[in-house]
Amino acid sequence: MIQFRKFALSKIGRIAPRYLPFADVATEDLPLSRLLRLALFQVTVGMALVLLVGTLNRVMIVELNVPASLVGIMISLPLVFAPFRALIGFRSDIHKSALGWRRVPYIWKGTMLQFGGFAIMPFALLVLSGYGEAVDAPAWIGLSSAALAFLLVGAGVHMVQTVGLALATDLVPVEDQPKVVGLMYVMLLLGMIVSAIVFGALLTDYTPGRLIQVVQAAAVITIALNILALWKQEPRDRTRANSIAPVPEFREAWGVFVTGRNAIRLLIVIGLGTMGFGMADVLLEPYGGHVLDMTVAQTTRLTAVLAVGGLAGFALASRVLLRGADPIHVAFWGAVVGVPAFGAIVLAAPFHSVAGFVLGTLFAGFGAGLFGHGTLTATMRNAPREQIGLALGAWGAVQATAAGIAVALGGVMRDLIVAMPGSDAFAAEAPYVPVFALEIVFLALALLVAYPLLRRLAGPEQRAHYVSTETTDLAAKSVP
Repeated sequence: MIQFRKFALSKIGRIAPRYLPFADVATEDLPLSRLLRLALFQVTVGMALVLLVGTLNRVMIVELNVPASLVGIMISLPLVFAPFRALIGFRSDIHKSALGWRRVPYIWKGTMLQFGGFAIMPFALLVLSGYGEAVDAPAWIGLSSAALAFLLVGAGVHMVQTVGLALATDLVPVEDQPKVVGLMYVMLLLGMIVSAIVFGALLTDYTPGRLIQVVQAAAVITIALNILALWKQEPRDRTRANSIAPVPEFREAWGVFVTGRNAIRLLIVIGLGTMGFGMADVLLEPYGGHVLDMTVAQTTRLTAVLAVGGLAGFALASRVLLRGADPIHVAFWGAVVGVPAFGAIVLAAPFHSVAGFVLGTLFAGFGAGLFGHGTLTATMRNAPREQIGLALGAWGAVQATAAGIAVALGGVMRDLIVAMPGSDAFAAEAPYVPVFALEIVFLALALLVAYPLLRRLAGPEQRAHYVSTETTDLAAKSVP
């Protein structure tokens, strides 16, 4: 039995680095099991995203008849905290605590915010659905409670994800930091896939009570997985705790970061591309329900389809980047893929093609994966080594802010079209198609802004660095 266990573990150890993107970052001092355990915080983030952007937004719009603009605004409420991701990452870089921890206190605070939001959400859903004794409760109580729940969960997600990624980069050498961040994002996508499948199965026979049980379970699982993820990950540093060295100002650190090569243009590309891929997040599931007559369980699984596409995009991006490809080229082609993907989603309505809709969603996720990994790698490689945490925060701040604006804008556009005089005569897809078309416009703008970067960020010295890094990695792997 012991020999079989050793044999199985050795086989898994050989397979994982080949088929799990970025798994080759593991070493003897930092085994893959420890990295995957740390990545559980990304699983809870993915679970929260599936609930907020997937299941709850569809249920509130379709089953509870909450206006899409209100739901879009609720989902975009975490936008309030998104610009502070850079500040959160910077503060965790310089944080001093009596125990010598930098990252753990911030991750725990974020976990508590997530739990608090999930704890409030069931009561909001009870009021909105008029379930049981909540039938006579004022609607404003349900709406305001739901908004508060979205706000708390979103704030917790921003804090946990930003600082958790910084903790992951602390555990590996500088040259392996992009790899470990990529591994964390692969686990985020896997968490979204598993959560979407499980939630879809649990909600096949939808009732308000069943949805409340799912949300309550998510709250408990979030606490459990985040504690497991943090256990014995960050070493205590008493020297840092007792240090009296002056703490740098955020303004100074940010000034150094934005003076980097084409940093501002790159952040603009990230914002435009994220809006192009993210505006449909609040409308994909209602679109499937209203236009294509898909059930709650079917539309919930769309999040898994989107995540599978994103995972494939991350895997391909990892492969070509390790071969020396420029990350901006990878992001550029991701935006290119997104244009026909949203075209397929638009064409699914006149042909009433669920298969075409699912295929378009899959390729939208694939393009988003290429774009996200490309821009993330470019941001980290163009930042000073001592500002990796700030770089992660800046990338996350721009991405989250753009996504929040896009989600709110998409919901408002849909409701304005529905409220137009004579809208009853419109086709079912009329409120949604203009939003998908605008996403194509944003992706086209991202391509235009990114085009000058294709040459500036892909100079001979940078390509030589990528190739030499890949050669070193391959040589190291070939040593028995």
